Amino acid sequence: MKPKSSRFSFDQALDLLRRQGFDVAAHAGVAGGFLVRKSDVGAVLVAAPAGGENGAAAYAIAPGVLVRGELSRLVDRGYQKFLRTSQFEIPASASQLHAIHAFGEELSQLTGGISFYNESMGTTSDVYRYDRPVGRAASEPAPARPWEPAGAVGGH
Repeated sequence: MKPKSSRFSFDQALDLLRRQGFDVAAHAGVAGGFLVRKSDVGAVLVAAPAGGENGAAAYAIAPGVLVRGELSRLVDRGYQKFLRTSQFEIPASASQLHAIHAFGEELSQLTGGISFYNESMGTTSDVYRYDRPVGRAASEPAPARPWEPAGAVGGH
């Protein structure tokens, strides 16, 4: 026999978050969204699609540190993670990354979400910007590929 699921509504999830010490308030930037925060970390939640497998709530804006009242996005540049807001970008500290990770895990657990392996290993970023900035031309031509026939472009 299949175990009975403990599904609850979005409103019940918000009430549970309030009882667990989260600040919950309507968020004007997202229709039907609620800013859920604890300490200096927050996220914007909306009701999950009906019949979804990932709990009562879904992220409209992923967890991030609140910087001057604005929810930041986490940007990974390969060598450093940054907190980006509409006005500036600052390097993220280890304590901020730990706070984002702990907040996301607690939020997922309380709303009935699924915990993914890569997310439980550490903080995941919203944006990844590795190697070469978009639009910058290569300073040198690509090296020859000995496995490609002469005159082939891109190996296709």
